[in-house]
Amino acid sequence: MESKDFINIQAFFNCLSEGIVAYYSDNRIISNNAFLRLFNVKKDNEKTIIDILKKHGLEQMFNSDADEEKELFIRDKEIKVKKINLRIADKHICSIMIFKNLTMNDDPNWKINELKYSLDAMKDIVDNAYQGMVLVDKDARILKWCYEKLLGIKEEDALGKHVDEVIENTRLHVVVKTGQKELCDIQRIQGRDMLANRIPIKQDGEVIGAIGTVLFRNIDEIRSMAKRLEMLEKTVNKYKNEISKMYSARYTFNSIITQNKKMMELKEIAAKAAGTDSTVLIQGDSGTGKEFFAHAIHNASSRKYAPFVQINCAAIPHELLESELFGYEGGAFTGAKKEGKIGKLELANGGTILLDEVASMPYSMQAKLLRVLEEREFERIGGNTKIKIDVRVIACTNEDLKMCVKQGRFRKDLFYRLNVVEIIIPPLRDRMDDIPVLCDEILSQLVRNMGFTHKTITDRAMKALKLHNWPGNVRELRNVLERAANMSSGNLITLEDLPDYINKSLTDKDVKIDKAYLKNRVIDTELKAIMEALKLSNGNRTEAAKHLGIHRTALYKKLKKYGINIKEV
Repeated sequence: MESKDFINIQAFFNCLSEGIVAYYSDNRIISNNAFLRLFNVKKDNEKTIIDILKKHGLEQMFNSDADEEKELFIRDKEIKVKKINLRIADKHICSIMIFKNLTMNDDPNWKINELKYSLDAMKDIVDNAYQGMVLVDKDARILKWCYEKLLGIKEEDALGKHVDEVIENTRLHVVVKTGQKELCDIQRIQGRDMLANRIPIKQDGEVIGAIGTVLFRNIDEIRSMAKRLEMLEKTVNKYKNEISKMYSARYTFNSIITQNKKMMELKEIAAKAAGTDSTVLIQGDSGTGKEFFAHAIHNASSRKYAPFVQINCAAIPHELLESELFGYEGGAFTGAKKEGKIGKLELANGGTILLDEVASMPYSMQAKLLRVLEEREFERIGGNTKIKIDVRVIACTNEDLKMCVKQGRFRKDLFYRLNVVEIIIPPLRDRMDDIPVLCDEILSQLVRNMGFTHKTITDRAMKALKLHNWPGNVRELRNVLERAANMSSGNLITLEDLPDYINKSLTDKDVKIDKAYLKNRVIDTELKAIMEALKLSNGNRTEAAKHLGIHRTALYKKLKKYGINIKEV
């Protein structure tokens, strides 16, 4: 056995109230403080221990290989001796003799004496744990004194005295009588308010003493600490709110507007995936709404109150992507911050990380990401400490990852690790039935965010929107409608308000088969004439009716029919 292990065992034995003698296979013999007190011995050495065992006829028992018990009397004390052999894997390690003083149970002071001895053994701990500590017996007389630094009174001047004679305003003698603990009580000593605890010591329901401690030598220390804690709490909450705003998901499944059957099925799949921690791979053309699905999955998961961190693998230079993802230690490379930097993975711990455009990730980084997904740990650049993480990964791409694997641009093993739950969002051209509901939602958002009045799309304009191929998907539709809302007059978006390349979607063939063509043409012409007349008359409806050659009442009806607001003309 190494010497340091020997010392650790000795310290452990000294914490026990029973006497201990241990005889090791390497012929070392040790005892503890309780054994020395029991036999009234001051020197702790092997010869002294062996002499005591011989004197009391315990040598043969000590050298035996069998486990034994024996009782003996030493100076009116009844001692029970138990000997056990400690073996590990059938190998004898040591023989231990345990000496228990049975008469202690009849002595009302034995427990408080043991506490006194324990406090002596733990003097350094006691001195550092409290500003002051005092132990009294059942008569409130001082047995242990650790108030020298606090009150300037030495232990030898306090021992044996009644606690009320030494500590002003004390209530330890009251606690000894009542047996009721008093915690966090303000006590004034030497002109200072201190925070004191008083706890009775009981045996078989009878109070045999009490212990008093002072946690703070001045109550102002508590006020100062409370103020500092309050400031720290405010600071932490401030940063928490800022992080929450910076790294939070904005969309839910209600944000995904659709009436398309395929899209409804995808929403159901995504909602089920949100209930797990599985990795999700979202694929689809640019502008189809992949980000909406990623946000919605996070907000519907058990991680919704944790960070939602996004990183665009295509927007960050390849040489910087690793430091963005994993972070780095201070001075890890030229240009690095002295204090280092936390990576996106560490920021997302407990929450979700969105790897956008994951197909653009460098091949060398893919291997490192795979290891993180498998091991759930990583090291910062320039560091050697393993950082454990609990992160849900969602990956998005507008490329076909299977094709990227075939072309050798993407690791096959990483593809299968990401592709646990696959969501492939169809382009807008394959779900034209969504255009009317998407238009309503987008126009409503423009009304809320940009201050437009409510806009309605005419039938012919909607026909043109449905005939367009939408290479830019929903993002392109949003831009077209915002432009049209700016260009339109009144509450209607007509065919003429749409960009030319969408106007041309209505070919001659489309016009001929459009049964409502004449009606729509009349409406467009009538609207144009009314708007020109109102502009010529500066919004005066009576003058505008004269220009149009109709009665003023008829003009009012048409304005109401088409939702034209005079103030906007």
